[in-house]
Formats: sequence, C-alpha cells, structure tokens
Amino acid sequence: MNTLVSHQSTSEPVTILLVEDNPGDVRLIREAFKSAGFATTFHTVTDGDAALEFLREQAAVESGPDLDLMLLDLNLPRTSGFDVLEEIKDDPMLASLPVLVLTSSEATEDIVRSYELCANAYLTKPTDPDEFVDIGRAVESFWVNEATLPSLPS
Repeated sequence: MNTLVSHQSTSEPVTILLVEDNPGDVRLIREAFKSAGFATTFHTVTDGDAALEFLREQAAVESGPDLDLMLLDLNLPRTSGFDVLEEIKDDPMLASLPVLVLTSSEATEDIVRSYELCANAYLTKPTDPDEFVDIGRAVESFWVNEATLPSLPS
C-alpha cells in the first residue's frame, strides 16, 4: 500500500487514479504531470462506474489500495463524480484516499457539495492547455512533497 509520505524521500512513482471521460483532457493531464517532472503511474477510467469498480478491486487486495491519490472529474457518464465521492466517503477502506476534484465546473454548489462529500481539494480545469502543467506542479509541490497523510487501511 502506498502513502504519499513515502514519496518525499524516494523516487518511487506517485500512483494516481485519473477519472476523466474527455480523451483530450486525459492527454493534457498526463502530459502536464510528465512536464512537471515527477514520476507518475496513471490508472485511467472514463466513468464513475469504472472508477468504483477499480477502487473496489484495489480495496479487496490484501495490502489495500495501491493508490496515492485520485483526480476526479464531476461530470461523468453513468455514475457521477459526486456519487463516486459519496461511495468513497462511506467505505472505510477508501475513506482516507486523497481525492482531488479536477473539473470544468466553477459553480459554487459543486464546490460546496464536493467538500461536503470529503473531497480534499477542488481544482478547476484551466482553459489554456499550458496551464495544466501548473496544476501538475501544484499537485507535486503540495500533495507529494508537503502533505502528510494517513496510510490507507489494509
């Protein structure tokens, strides 16, 4: 099981579950994290059902989820990002997984609801593709190098 704390002193890749249905955004996010200059392993799913299935499979492994964080779009086919957040919040095996909402919505009600459902951060997707690199650097700077988070239960 990974913890973000372990990445501060090692070169082990950060393992990210990217839940995004737009192929263009998937490409931009992956390239941005690569351009930001730190090692990542991405698992990408394109809807909320696939995200929950992936998370349940990870939670069923004896060592617990092998993820460091999740980047979650809210506007997904089938099961919404809000429903994914609710499932994570209600599952003791997943509740400590850091979830960063990364979405195009700037609606106050979406921001409030995301935090009510225990999102760890709410990031609005930039309109300029070059600004995705800034998000990659910000995630590395704070979530990988600075934040101390609990281990996921095993």
